[in-house]
Amino acid sequence: MTTGLQPYQLSAAQAAAAIRAGNLSPVTLVENLLKRIDELEPTLLAWVTVDREGALATAKASAIELERTGPRGPLHGVPVGLKDIFYTAGLKTTAGSPLYADFIPEYDATSVARFRQAGAIVLGKTVTTEFADGDPSPTFNAWNLEHTPGGSSSGSGVAIATGMCPIATGSQTVGSTLRPAAYNGIVGLKPTYGRISAYGLVPVSFSTDTVGILVRTVEDAALTLDVLAGYDPQDPNAANVPVGQYHAGVGRREKPPRIGLIKEFFYDRAEDEVRRHTDDVAQKLAATGAIVEEVTLPKQFAQSVDHIANVVWAETAAFHQENFANHREAYGPNISSRMDLALASSPIGYVQAQQARGQLQNAMTSLYNTYDVLLSPCTPGPAPKGRTTTGPTFFQAPWTWIGCPTVGIPSGLAANGLPLAIQLAAGPFDEERLLGVAAWCERVLDVHLTPMSPQG
Repeated sequence: MTTGLQPYQLSAAQAAAAIRAGNLSPVTLVENLLKRIDELEPTLLAWVTVDREGALATAKASAIELERTGPRGPLHGVPVGLKDIFYTAGLKTTAGSPLYADFIPEYDATSVARFRQAGAIVLGKTVTTEFADGDPSPTFNAWNLEHTPGGSSSGSGVAIATGMCPIATGSQTVGSTLRPAAYNGIVGLKPTYGRISAYGLVPVSFSTDTVGILVRTVEDAALTLDVLAGYDPQDPNAANVPVGQYHAGVGRREKPPRIGLIKEFFYDRAEDEVRRHTDDVAQKLAATGAIVEEVTLPKQFAQSVDHIANVVWAETAAFHQENFANHREAYGPNISSRMDLALASSPIGYVQAQQARGQLQNAMTSLYNTYDVLLSPCTPGPAPKGRTTTGPTFFQAPWTWIGCPTVGIPSGLAANGLPLAIQLAAGPFDEERLLGVAAWCERVLDVHLTPMSPQG
């Protein structure tokens, strides 16, 4: 090790490079992460299952394979945490629900299989809110134990922020990847809907569920997307669209971008501090050469918050209908109330929402064609105080609804010492450009956030 960092402090890209160069053993890295988990997990509750024996056995095999035949793939020897809605063969997948407490899948989700094919090591399963929904999880925010870590990818966000693993998966049905990323001071990527296979995930809403990536740098997000992106015939919603060169593209972006700053919708709903902060970020990017212009959104944009709610709850109710009828007591209060509403609702709202979705997607095309990215605040404020909420989702809802890729990057600290973040969006399947611009912004802002220790 020549970086002066402890293994748990390395980014995924740094760890992968050190392993390939022979400067870091996968066994040493896994042991260091397990020690980190042992130190923090009793306070933070980020993990459902830590596969200690399995991870160490895989790490030893990885070290032998590296010596004999070289790296299996770009993540050889790099541990990953998996949100506990991802099927893992032989390792329980609870979905945060007592109904799945003892469920052990017989096969891996496609994304898990692709991680293994790339040489990654499954470290364990991170906490999700119940069925990746709105009832809060037991996980604590390491920046301040009295504030929510966000959801539904609660454990993944906290595990990345505190160095318990370098890569973790999330999912985003409305706001479940970028919101916890913002609240924990890390990078969150929601690719285009269908860019990563959702086969082998416990579903929430089949027409919006998107595999998310939680990491500490934009480079790590691109490296992970290189591994996970691609068509999967087992997923009927997977997109058969060529993949980009995401990791390579991050390093190619040198020209300052053209950025559309969105104040409409977002500033009306944001706290004063967030509005000022986002303006300051935009000014800093402009001072470094970016063209930053305020843009006007299509009139349908704000309506997407209601439309995605109609669709998500109808599809959630469809999946859970039988279990909910027979085991209502096993469901939390938030999901129960929304299920009742969805089951009693007319299908007209669902159909109208889906029609409006295509209209909004078409209306956004001119903005995608004019700007490299669209910039907005990632959340209305820092992580809310209280353990009864996961925070508002409406700053992610429109982007998830129309399926375009978004990335959240840390941009500073609020007055109360909690992280703030900006959100960048681009056109469908334009992750290569999105990540290139995000990396440029990351370099300009030069913000690196790490909670010193769990604090109350």
